[in-house]
Amino acid sequence: MIQGKGIIKSYEDLQVLKGVDIDITKGEIVSIIGKSGAGKSTLLHIIGTLDQPDAGSIIINGIDTTGLNKKDLAKFRNKTIGFVFQFHHLLNEFTALENVTIPAHIYGTNAAQADKKAKELLDFLGLSERMEHKPQELSGGEQQRVAVARALINDPAVIFADEPTGNLDASSSDDLHNLIKKLQKEMGQTFLIVTHNEELANLSDRTLTMQDGRIIS
Repeated sequence: MIQGKGIIKSYEDLQVLKGVDIDITKGEIVSIIGKSGAGKSTLLHIIGTLDQPDAGSIIINGIDTTGLNKKDLAKFRNKTIGFVFQFHHLLNEFTALENVTIPAHIYGTNAAQADKKAKELLDFLGLSERMEHKPQELSGGEQQRVAVARALINDPAVIFADEPTGNLDASSSDDLHNLIKKLQKEMGQTFLIVTHNEELANLSDRTLTMQDGRIIS
């Protein structure tokens, strides 16, 4: 599903990625681990098309994303990729249901279909009683599950997660781990995860270790 070849990225005089190759198969959970500054999040953001490499190629579902213009890249990202971050980035003025539907509205899905799909996802994630609550009325774990539902709303090929348990307590982290495995098992969802959480890394199908801008194992 994902092929990254020779990915290089520098910021001014600092070379952060030094020719990274990565391959991910559909339905896999792959975690990237390593010390801070190893280049994990930079790699995730570049593969996720949030940033551009200086050199190298990234092919997702047969599409060479480095060859797309900004408009086409935004459309591709909205439809093909879901994102879950350490901080959920929910909009406080909107309910959980409204937050989940936002990517669907951007894609052009009509309101009735977007609401229907969002309600199904929130129910699947155990939030059927919390749909009309705003983020400040939800626990940290509930907020992160809303963020997962938002990531899933457009049926993405892959979900990129950057330290998804970094802002959660142990119980909420365990719940998110179980949810990721459930999504893999029941939906065939593919995940690429950057994490310092050993338990989350251990549930992955594969773990890639980064050091000094390279994947070393």
